[in-house]
Amino acid sequence: MATTENKTSRQVVEDFLETFSTGNVENILDSMTDDATWWVAGTMEGISGTYDKQQFGELTGGIAAGAKTGAITLTPHAWTVDGDRVAVETESYCELNNGRVYNNLYHFLFVVKDGKIQRVKEFLDTEHTVAVFLTP
Repeated sequence: MATTENKTSRQVVEDFLETFSTGNVENILDSMTDDATWWVAGTMEGISGTYDKQQFGELTGGIAAGAKTGAITLTPHAWTVDGDRVAVETESYCELNNGRVYNNLYHFLFVVKDGKIQRVKEFLDTEHTVAVFLTP
């Protein structure tokens, strides 16, 4: 049975995904704790690794700048919630200024603290990301 805490954590993540999909970096960062970290799977130069809040803002702003709409839209498809841990299968979509389309599948693990995103682990199709963002 879901508790109010679970619903709250899920709603925090739902709101975050909606905010992320706007491309507004300031609002995205406001949704995160001061000590937030974001980890991206793989070995993609300039993308994979662990970011603190400020570094994640810089990464997000750079990616959004390459998008026709200024954002990557994230659509959640399936949820698993356990207290402050929220796992969500998500699909992205974005048409880029370079004519390519970014349409990736993710598994995110969010940790919520005090109504904000504290930690994220992002698993994705790294080959697709490299092909769209890093291949000349």
